[in-house]
Amino acid sequence: MAKNSVRDSIKLASVDDLFSTEESREDSQREKVLEIPLSEISDFPNHPFKVKADEAMLEMADSVKQYGVLVPGLVRPKADGGYEMVAGHRRKKASELAGCETMPCIVRDMDDNAATIIMVDSNLQRESILPSEKAFAYKMKLEAMKRQAGRPSMEDNYSQVGNNFSTKTSSDELAMQTGESKNQIFRYIRLTYLLPSILEMVDEKQIAFNPAVEISYLTENEQQDLYTTMQSEECSPSLSQAQRMKKLSQDGRLNVDVIFSILTEEKPNQKEKFNIKRERIDRFFPKSFSEKQKEDLIVQLLESWYKKRKRDQER
Repeated sequence: MAKNSVRDSIKLASVDDLFSTEESREDSQREKVLEIPLSEISDFPNHPFKVKADEAMLEMADSVKQYGVLVPGLVRPKADGGYEMVAGHRRKKASELAGCETMPCIVRDMDDNAATIIMVDSNLQRESILPSEKAFAYKMKLEAMKRQAGRPSMEDNYSQVGNNFSTKTSSDELAMQTGESKNQIFRYIRLTYLLPSILEMVDEKQIAFNPAVEISYLTENEQQDLYTTMQSEECSPSLSQAQRMKKLSQDGRLNVDVIFSILTEEKPNQKEKFNIKRERIDRFFPKSFSEKQKEDLIVQLLESWYKKRKRDQER
């Protein structure tokens, strides 16, 4: 009986193990780049970064068509089959536009928290990031870091002035990694409480960042009344106006009439202000033009028109 137990405990090496070298065994453990069908790759859940078929994307698609995807994406296998994209959403979109059926990817097993952190970090390296993208990215990464560390969620503690804790927190670590102050990270996260329509106005620079943070404390119905008023009056609140609305909301005294009266006040910096709707003039400029270039060209054309008009009057 004892002999049988000893014999059963001995693990015999397989034929592959006997004839494989240490180098081949190590190679089998290394991550490899595989060509994976695009149809088998799904997007990361609640991916906060927008993937648009804009001019930059079309240029990327042309590059993929000529040279292929030079930097492999990163995916993780799904329990029900297929793969989930962790890093490389823009490369996947460019591959689709280029007419490719597959995309080179590294396959890596990882849990939700590790995948979220890698997904956020890989996108935060981009040169241009919208406020909404940064807001949801910071929120997702901070929550993942807290879960990894076994810390409780502190969603209800996000504030304009941040939080003070006696020991190092996940938000302290995130601040060190991003180079943003902890208070600024919390201000960005507050933007996730805005209505999508108002958050889009922040991305379009129609509402300044700090007033938007204050607006995020308004209820959903109050924000909807505010959005409707901003659209009808073609204006947005200053920081002081947003702070007043936040205080009135907390006191239960904010309604659509109060919002209208606050927004239609004449602001010192809006006296003599002249507004032109963006959609009326954007079609005349190349997409690559900055706001400064647009302004310079408008002034240049007005000067030419003024000089011509003056010459005609002198005749």
